[in-house]
Amino acid sequence: MKAALPTFWKHVITVLGGTLGAQALPLAVAPLITRLCTPAEMGAFSLWLGVVAVAAVTATLRMETAMILDHEPEQQRTCFRVVFYSATVTALLVTSGALAARSLGIHALGRLSLTALFTLGLGTWLTAAMQTTLAYATSHGAFGKAAHAKIWGAGTIAVGQLVLLYLGGGELALLGGQLLGLAAGLAAARLQLKPPRAPIGLRLDRDQRAYLVRHRDFWRFSLPGNLLNAMVSQLPLFLIGLRHGAYAAGLFALTQRVLYAPVALLAASVLEVFKRQSVEEFKTVGNCANAYRYTFKILLALGLGPSLVLFLFSPMLFAWIFGESWRAAGELARILAPLYFLNFIASPLSYVFFVAGKQKVDLVWQVALFLMTVSAFLAPGSLRENVLWYTLGYSLLYLVYLHLSWLYSQNRIVPA
Repeated sequence: MKAALPTFWKHVITVLGGTLGAQALPLAVAPLITRLCTPAEMGAFSLWLGVVAVAAVTATLRMETAMILDHEPEQQRTCFRVVFYSATVTALLVTSGALAARSLGIHALGRLSLTALFTLGLGTWLTAAMQTTLAYATSHGAFGKAAHAKIWGAGTIAVGQLVLLYLGGGELALLGGQLLGLAAGLAAARLQLKPPRAPIGLRLDRDQRAYLVRHRDFWRFSLPGNLLNAMVSQLPLFLIGLRHGAYAAGLFALTQRVLYAPVALLAASVLEVFKRQSVEEFKTVGNCANAYRYTFKILLALGLGPSLVLFLFSPMLFAWIFGESWRAAGELARILAPLYFLNFIASPLSYVFFVAGKQKVDLVWQVALFLMTVSAFLAPGSLRENVLWYTLGYSLLYLVYLHLSWLYSQNRIVPA
């Protein structure tokens, strides 16, 4: 494994370069965006984005993960067709369901405009298609081309939101910029990667059904687990909006966006490379302990410094960078900093559960996380108290998660 480490770093730097470019523009324009929109508008957009993020997990059926294991062109074509079919059905259901919920007076969706509700399905389809196309790039080691597509999409989102906000678009400006960026990123990815054509049929054919059967563990166990994980990541925002209002939801949304940046920037780059390294090592020697240990050390070294800075100085930094009206978001960031440090380390290493075939254990952990999140934010108390309970519970669960992933990287038998 030692001989592969330079290749590991080469790929990480390639992915990191693309991710850095993809994150640079949104972070650069964030101080301008926060001065052109209110926390309430940010909260409404974040609710829309949260629904899209959760629905996109269902739309892919987690088949994009299976693509990394199947390198045959025909199998990958089938995977694309399955995902595009599922994404189309999901998009139609999400849009119609959201409109029906609004007509029934569901309080949370009542905060969204009709335009936002009508575009939920479009955002879901574009997100699912982009995730699958990037998985195709990973399966072929095309990290550079994937990086270019990410930069193009993220740059379009940043510039689009800023221009539309300047023109007075408000909440719809944030939404419109997001859709433009998703479409631009997907177009760039398909032009550069040239994945197989995958027309959408009216129903699944025999090959597509067989593909779903062969990879049933992904939609039986990984899909529920990842769906719960996506819901848990958005639940705080939803519950804060319901209990404490749109203003508080906007503050928490900015906090999430800033704290997630190191995860999206560095941890996600390491994950793309760790996927290939862990799969290859597991197939060769029957475990991926060396890849796990090396990756853990990298993540620990990269994540410690930014987490300490956020814990010590986030209120002052938020007020200075985003405006005094966002200082309260910095107070929340200070509470959440230890949790996001653990998240930074655990997220890439979670791929061990897929490599070792432990999706069922991952699902049990996700259920526990879901129950903890609901309990933390429904407990009586102020916004700060709810966030504190959430941080403590989530951090303890992450420690358990890291322990299990380390054992599975060694291919040990651990009772479910």
